[in-house]
Order: sequence, then structure tokens, then C-alpha cells
Amino acid sequence: MFVKLLLQFLKFIGGLIIAALFVGVGVAATYGTSWARDLPDFRQLDTLNLGAITRVYARDNTPLGTLVTRVGDQKVSRTLVKLDEISPFMTAALITNEDRRFFQHYGLDPYGIARQFRRLSQKEDVQGGSTLTNQLVRNTLLLKEYNLARTPDRKIKEWMLSVQVERAFTKEEILQDYLNVIYWGDGGPVELYGIYAASQAYFGKAPRDLDLAQSVYLTTLVPSPRGRYNDYMAQRGYMRSLLTRMVEDGWVTQEQANAAWKEKLVPRGWQVAYDGTGKLTSAKLVDKTAVYQKAVNTVRFPDFVQQVEQELVRRLGRDKVYGSGGLRVYTTLDPKIQLGIEKASLNARIPPRTTLAAVISDPFNGDVLGMVGQKLRPGVTPPEWNNAAQGQRQIGSTIKPLLYTTALSTGKFNQLTERDDKPISFPCTSCKDGVYAPKDFEGEMTYRSMTLREALDRSLNLPTVRIADEVGLPTFFGKLRELDLPPNDGTGLAAALGAVETTPVKMAAAYAPFANGGLYHPPRYITRVTTARGEVLYDVANNVERPHRVWSPQVAYLGLDMIQGVVNDLDTNQGGFSQPARIEGWPVGGKTGTSNGPKDLWFVGVNPYYVGAVWIGIQQGGDMATNIYSGVWAPPVWHDMMVSALAGKAVRSFGPPPPGITAVPLPPVGPLQTVQVALLDPSYKDAANTVTDQLPARPQYSEASVGGPDPSTTVIYVDKNTGRLATEFTSPDDIAPRRVYTSQLGSYAPGSSVTPLPDESADPAALKAFNQPGGSLPDTAPPSPKPVPGKPASTRPASSTAPNTGG
Repeated sequence: MFVKLLLQFLKFIGGLIIAALFVGVGVAATYGTSWARDLPDFRQLDTLNLGAITRVYARDNTPLGTLVTRVGDQKVSRTLVKLDEISPFMTAALITNEDRRFFQHYGLDPYGIARQFRRLSQKEDVQGGSTLTNQLVRNTLLLKEYNLARTPDRKIKEWMLSVQVERAFTKEEILQDYLNVIYWGDGGPVELYGIYAASQAYFGKAPRDLDLAQSVYLTTLVPSPRGRYNDYMAQRGYMRSLLTRMVEDGWVTQEQANAAWKEKLVPRGWQVAYDGTGKLTSAKLVDKTAVYQKAVNTVRFPDFVQQVEQELVRRLGRDKVYGSGGLRVYTTLDPKIQLGIEKASLNARIPPRTTLAAVISDPFNGDVLGMVGQKLRPGVTPPEWNNAAQGQRQIGSTIKPLLYTTALSTGKFNQLTERDDKPISFPCTSCKDGVYAPKDFEGEMTYRSMTLREALDRSLNLPTVRIADEVGLPTFFGKLRELDLPPNDGTGLAAALGAVETTPVKMAAAYAPFANGGLYHPPRYITRVTTARGEVLYDVANNVERPHRVWSPQVAYLGLDMIQGVVNDLDTNQGGFSQPARIEGWPVGGKTGTSNGPKDLWFVGVNPYYVGAVWIGIQQGGDMATNIYSGVWAPPVWHDMMVSALAGKAVRSFGPPPPGITAVPLPPVGPLQTVQVALLDPSYKDAANTVTDQLPARPQYSEASVGGPDPSTTVIYVDKNTGRLATEFTSPDDIAPRRVYTSQLGSYAPGSSVTPLPDESADPAALKAFNQPGGSLPDTAPPSPKPVPGKPASTRPASSTAPNTGG
């Protein structure tokens, strides 16, 4: 009876076990199917950053360098190397330490997995067990999803992907990718990823030159690079153990291991001493920053390339720029102009404790041709902060030409209109004593009426504030927004004197309409982007961004005439501020600016070819000496960089005035005895169409062409489907005007007569990698990217304090 009951019980237990197994298999199959659907494409290893570098070129196709890669938001120091460029000691040490059966398994090491289950069953900590392939997958394909978090589903996906990777790639390819992607510690401004960064940081060597002792040291850092670097005494024990195992595995002889142990190894930042047997007698970390690496891999002009990177992200998105890599980026930078700006920065004489920023752009299309973000000094590496494009600074009196031109655009003012240079005050709840009472520079006033022309020439505040009050802040602020210079919140009439913050790049763009007939072009850094295989992702010729008209051609010319007067009407000893910006034989217009303190010194100006801006100030903010004036410091820097940019250019004027402009003499006052000023013919009153005290209405007229009157360009009509010249077979709906450089007309020829552009050739190395098993070409070209709006962050809080504008 007992036996029968026992058999029934065993039968019941067996049934439960079989049922549990079926359920377990079903559950595993369900989750396995789900995980398999969610797996990233293992073929991405062909195109991940670790296998494809984004290269940046100037407008003449000379290389500028490579973009810094990222892991998340962290900049990464990673220069890629091939397996034959790495010391064999390094690969041998890594395999022994991380995956001794690397050449025997297929992505999963059954011995390692069994060891982990044994440790789990004995309630011990799980250690090791991951193959090199597992670690490669974890640090690339699964990094974005899990960020190295230890979860069961990540481990399952890691195993499944490892098997796929082992089937598709050779062991040499896996080992090379692993050495290029693995994390090796803190590099200061960047994180150290890859063997090149590690060998440079810790020993100042190329990977091919690492000896056995150095290779063993770097290998034993891998499990915990930050902690182990800080404890060299403990590190020696790991190194001894690894050398012993390398001898056991046959990678090195005992004699080689003994010699490596006795080597007086000194990692960067450490002060160490040894006895004759290789025993470490003392070790002290004296300079942790010795392993820090630069945050930029660019070879030339890092300030500009930094902006190119931001523009790439805006146009193509972070995933395209950082996720796939391998892009070829052609930019607007002109090396000749860039070198001229750098020379002007090197030679610039500026006040103590200050730095500077300078930029030159093309006013006819917005191309940024060159920039520097800091004062350059021989033999000194400048800070990475780019004041030209990142530094938000109060612009002082450089805003006045924009206000005066807005006044002219209403038709209620002209250059002969007079306003008082006498005290004035306005109610102001946030001001001291409830009153806003601006003053002229240093409190000096003429106590008389004067023309707008003279008021701007002398940069007087009181006539300027009166004009702003009459024009109306909504009207003026609307124009500023059209010029991408939005006023700070809470700013009142002080904005008319420069209580607005922006960057030199944007100030240059805001002055460009004076030179191009009234059109605003956003700053542009990129002309063309392709993949390494030659697929075009962006081409400015096929993605023309129509400029926004801010002024009619007539009003733009009136504004240009006024800023030419600022430079030329008065010498410095006559009360002018901009005489140092004059260029012999060339027409020049511009304006200085000084903010309260003074904190900021400016000059922004134009000539028939270029527009540029110079800013000088203290990097961290703060006041300079009270006897410092912008006219002494900023215009000479602008002059020097423009002289270099114009060298070899044919001298030309700004062009004839548009219809509706007349010239009349300015009533003689003091030194202003023979000045001619431009006025709008009353019969062209529709050209001054800004409505006061309202947000400006869109001008009512039709464009005659695309873009401004740039003599180096012409308008053609292209087939939007091909990007080439339209033919008799092109549908009328597909024809669009495009402004292009005349030198590039040949590349727009239709049909078989087209000569491929140089950058349309595939990158041989990328093409070779792409043709490996698993590679495939897309059936169609990638869709046009949608730009993602971005805005540089302000470096200081907004202020509505009226600038002490002396020029």
C-alpha cells in the first residue's frame, strides 16, 4: 500500500516537473521572440563611430580635421587604429586577461557561463564570464538602451547579438573594434575610449610602440580604470598575476615576463621607485591631470569646427551625426580669411585682463568665412569657449544704426530730421526714483537740436532715446526680432542704447542687410554633407533658404549711407569714434559700441565684399578701467582683419543707389561742412512702409531675384527632382530658381554632360567595409533632413541697465 502511494506521489511530482518545463520553455520562447524582435541590427558595427570618422573640410576642400565623438553627452577621446597598428603584446595581454578562449568560442563561453551559475548557487559575487564579443556588443549596440545597466534582459540580448556578430565578422575585426571602443578612464575634458587614447594618456606613446610591461599595465586597468589608476601599489599585484597567466598561455616566455616585471614602469602622473628585483618601494600620485587629453580632435580652427558640429546636429539630428558617423562635411570657411583674422587677433593690442572675438561673413548669403573666439597669443593654447558664437554680450551703441534705420523705414524721419540733445526723462517703475533719465556719454550734452546724421555720427544717447520713443518700442523690437536680436525680457527704452545681448556672429548678420540691399541671411557654416559612400545628405545648392527682407532696398541704402558717415564724417579729434576702421581706397561703414562699466567694446562694419564684427571684454565679465573707449581698441582689430581679407580683391563700391534716392548737403555744423546725405524721394514713399507702434507688417513688393546682388553668383532654374538645370522635359511644377556661384555652373549641367563633384566619390575604406557580408545599399536616397531649432545659451543674466554708450 505504501509503495503504491509512493508511486502515485512520484508520478504526480513528475507531472508537475514536466508541466513546469513546458511552461518554462513557452515563457522562454515568448520572451526570446520578443527580445529577438527588439534587437538592434548587428550590422551597425560597420558604421558606428568606432568604424567611421566624420571629416570636416574648408570651402577649398582642404581638411580641417575630425569631429569629436560622444557617448551620450560626454565627449570622447577616441582615435581609431587598425589591428596591425597595435603592439602584439597588447592584444596578447588583453586576450589572456579578458577572454582566454577568445579564439575557441563563438561569442558565448560555456565555461564562463557555467562558472557564473556555480558562483550564484554558492551565493558568491558574479565576476567575469563575459567574452570580448559580449563586451563589444554591450559597449556599442546596447549602450544607448541600457547604459551598461545589469539586467537579465540585457544579458540575453547581449548573448543573442554576440552569436550574430561572431557569424558575420572575423575574430580580427571583433578584436580591433573592441580595442577601439573599450573605456580606459578619466581624460579630464574627455573620457578615454580606445587603445590610442589610453596609450597616449598613460604613456605618451602610439599603440604600436607599447612594450610588454606597458601593455600589461593598460590591460589590468580595464576592469576598473578610474579606481586602479589611483592605486599603483595594488596595481602591481594584478600585473604580476597577468604576466604569470600569459606565460601559461604561451604568449610570452618566462624570461620576457621577468624582464617586464623588473622594468621601472612610470605611468604618467606617478612618482615611483623600484629595487633591483622589480619590487615597488614607493609610489605617489603627484599629478592626476597628467593623463588629461584635449577635448577637440580638429587639426585647424577649432572655434569654427565647433560651430559646424552644432549646425550638423541642428540640420541632421544627433543620431545621424553621432550615431552613424562617417560623414564628409564641406564648410563655408575660407582659410585665407581665417588666417587673416587669426593674425589680427595675435597682433591685437587690447586692455589688460581682456580677450576678444572676431568674425567675417559674406553679406550676400550668410556664409561665415572665418572666426576666432579668443585673443590668440604665441605659444599659448586659448580657452575652448568661443566668444564669437557663444558669448552673449551687451552690444552698446552698435544697436543705434538699427534703430535709426527703423526710424527711416517709417517715412516719418530722414537724415535731416532734428531732435534735441537735451535732458529727458520717462516714468519707470523699476528705475531709481521711478524715473528713467538717460545721459550722454560722460554726461556731456550740447543742449541743442541736431540732425539724425550728426546724432549718429557723435553717438549721442538723448536724441537716440527720443527717436526710440517716437518710433515705438513694439515697432523697434519687431525689427530686432527680424534680425534675430530679440530684446531681453523687461527691457524698455534702454534697448535703444544697447541693453540687448547677442554674439558677434549675429551682430555681423544683423549688419549684412546694409550691404546687400535689405535682406537678412541667417549665419551659415555648411554647404554640403555626404556619407563616406558619396550619398548627399545636404547640399545648399538644392536647399536654398530664401532670405528674409528686413528693409526695402531704398531704406537699406539710407542706413548704409548713415553708417558710412559714422566712419568718414568725423575724425577722432573731431568727436568721431570709428576713424581707425577706415581702409585706404575702400568704402567702409560701421559703428562702435561700449556697454556700461565699460564691460564690452565693439565694432561692427561692412565693406563691398564682407561684413564683420569685433568684441573685446573680460571673459568672466566685469568692468574695465573707466578711461577705456571702444573706438581706441575694437576698430583697429576690424581694420587689420579686413585689410587681410580684401588683399588681392578688385576695388569696388557698394554699387549705385537704387531708384528713389537723392543726395543733398547736410547743413554745415562744426566739422560737418561738406557732407552729402542720402534722402528718399517722396515719390518712393511706399519704400518706407514700416508702421509705427505696431509689429512691422510684411513689405508689399515682389522680389526680382533670389538673394542679394552678389556679382559672383547668378540665378538658374533647376529641376527639383534632379537638382540639375531644367530642360524642355521638366514639368513646370518642378522648376525652381536657385542662386549659385558662377564658377559652379558646370556642375548643374543636365544629363550625361555632368562632371561628378570631387566629394561624390566613395570613400574607399568605407566602401570596402560596407561590402563585407551583411552590407547593403539603400534602395532610395535618404529623405531631406528637417532642421531642429537651436539657440546658444546666454552666459550672463539679462539686464535692462542702460549702457554707458560712448561710441
